[in-house]
Amino acid sequence: MNIIVLGAGLVGAPMAVDLAGDASFNVTVADVDPKKLEDLEHHPVSVVQQDLSGTDNVRALAKKYDLVLNALPGFMGFKTLEAVIKAGKDVVDIAFFPEDPFLLDEPAKNKKVTAIIDCGVAPGMSNILTGHACRMLDKTESVLIYVGGLPEYREWPYEYKAVFSPLDVIEEYTRPARYVENGKLVTRPALSDPELLDFPPLGTLEAFNSDGLRSLANTIDSPNMKEKTLRYPGHIEKMAMLRDTGFFSREPIEIGGNKIRPLDFTAKVLFPKWQMKKGDVDITVMKVVVEGVKDGKKIRYVYDLIDRYDPATKTHSMARTTGYTATAAIHLLAEGLYQCHGICPPEFIGGQPECVNFMLEYLKDRGVVYDETVETLGDR
Repeated sequence: MNIIVLGAGLVGAPMAVDLAGDASFNVTVADVDPKKLEDLEHHPVSVVQQDLSGTDNVRALAKKYDLVLNALPGFMGFKTLEAVIKAGKDVVDIAFFPEDPFLLDEPAKNKKVTAIIDCGVAPGMSNILTGHACRMLDKTESVLIYVGGLPEYREWPYEYKAVFSPLDVIEEYTRPARYVENGKLVTRPALSDPELLDFPPLGTLEAFNSDGLRSLANTIDSPNMKEKTLRYPGHIEKMAMLRDTGFFSREPIEIGGNKIRPLDFTAKVLFPKWQMKKGDVDITVMKVVVEGVKDGKKIRYVYDLIDRYDPATKTHSMARTTGYTATAAIHLLAEGLYQCHGICPPEFIGGQPECVNFMLEYLKDRGVVYDETVETLGDR
């Protein structure tokens, strides 16, 4: 089976290497950056240098392969997915674009395409585990997701490193957060409602509202649902200061007769400080809590993940937890275990226990382990 990975970044490259470990796959990676492709030369993958910003290029390229894995930045994601669907190819997508993916549902169904979207760690496994827990309950009452990618060693001033597109990180600090409260969709500013939580053995982390529910807000029947991003304490205040001062603005301002977007300036000076350097170690932390009623009793399902950089494969944790979820989904499609057509958010996979078990075992084989706790909280 011929598979193409679009994007050879910090997550795209490890995904290609993981897929290439299956002898039944011929894996190709496409990227515009020759340096990123050169880094893959010691692995059994083929490479294509291609500008993927043009949808015609994406469509023509996708037609040559059996399966597509889209690992491009969010601002390119929707148009890329649309082009892959037009090419009539099944696809797993981790672009996490801001547009409504269900606008592509009818075109995907017309082409008999399976498009598994948002298939990373969160969104991704957080959705799968939520869908899995909700399926086991008679009634779901609340869903709460905490997630964050962090450097193990904290360096002033930001105590943060970006292991995926930094522009997508900034989007978390600017895009209004949607959550469900008492059955109604609520919109709050990003970075709002801070809280401090203890995550042994890491210690205290701070959580803030972010727009991470995505499709869950529409596909899961629960009166209360919220997702919060985790960072080291103090990060919220720094990002809020930059945002509210205007450093993340996309509106051009004039400086010395030249028009410049503040975001472009910020990116130029900020991203080098956020860049993962050789030897940097990162951690992924996630907790999914789903509560509801089963057989007249109140039940709580809790899924915990603490994952670290793998020195053996030199793969960052966020690349492992995000990327291996997506490559597991590629295997689901390749082996015919998941066959629904249209736009398929990960919680749809969560509704099929055999697919959930496959995903969890696939991740466990790679050292990414989700611990499940089931608690009975009393009678209802």
